[in-house]
Amino acid sequence: MTIQHHTDPHRLASAEVVVGVDGSEAADLAVRWAAETASQRGRRLRIVYGLDLAAAGSVYGMYDVVMPPVINAIRRAGAELVDRARQLAQKVDPTLIVETEVSEDNPAHLLIERSETAHLVAIGAAGAGGTLSHLGSTLLAVASHGRGTIVVIRDSDTGRQIRHSGPVVVGADGGPVSTAAVAAAFEEASERNTQLVAVHAWSDPYYDRFAGLPYTIPDRDVETAGQTLLAEQLAGWHEKYPDVQVIRKVYLSGARQALLEWSQSAQLLVLGSRGRGGFGGLLLGSTSNALVQTAYCPVMVVHPQ
Repeated sequence: MTIQHHTDPHRLASAEVVVGVDGSEAADLAVRWAAETASQRGRRLRIVYGLDLAAAGSVYGMYDVVMPPVINAIRRAGAELVDRARQLAQKVDPTLIVETEVSEDNPAHLLIERSETAHLVAIGAAGAGGTLSHLGSTLLAVASHGRGTIVVIRDSDTGRQIRHSGPVVVGADGGPVSTAAVAAAFEEASERNTQLVAVHAWSDPYYDRFAGLPYTIPDRDVETAGQTLLAEQLAGWHEKYPDVQVIRKVYLSGARQALLEWSQSAQLLVLGSRGRGGFGGLLLGSTSNALVQTAYCPVMVVHPQ
């Protein structure tokens, strides 16, 4: 069951699934994931590649880049790259409508711009332990500044396979940004016909510094308070998505570690773009920032409208 949001451009029938590519194996995994998602939801897939001519100019010299033979070679390589990605997507579904776009723009700027009207934007990520070997700072720029839904498809130790089993897991902290993440997580769990695990960690990331002090909150009180918060944040969604079974998990501290562990069995991790009480200028919270770089499954970062 899908809830329609007629005033939300990301939910319009015309909204595309957009995926950024750069020719890497991580990007190939993202293309396959995006193609599956577009196919299952009856949406078009748009494959985009940013040539970033300004960056090329800093390497070759702007004079060389604007010379026709050089710029034509750069454009030709870009066209070949997106054509290969199109073939990969159509192996997933030969009937899928696939558009390709090669832009002279910076990849991050291009994806952020497309995110304004996209159903979602997918981007691949390689490596583990915080190593951003795919697209460099593009990944964090898009996850931070994108609009709507940004999905980072992790290429970690999965053998480059897309996981189709396991729950959708959402981090819920009671804040307004978390509310948008919960809404997205219910929709994703319903689309995937799977369980939803709502995870809440009571304390901030520095709880361990104070553990053991006399005023430490007893575990049973934390459990009760956490379950109450989750009940409030999840209220009303069961009626909208009666097919989704919800499991609630409360932890004393360590949201990042709990979610990282869940990502080993989840098929999707859903996070708000900022945590509770986050500063307006902090476009990606510390937990989301860490998990888009280290999680073992795709991470969906939800930006509230």
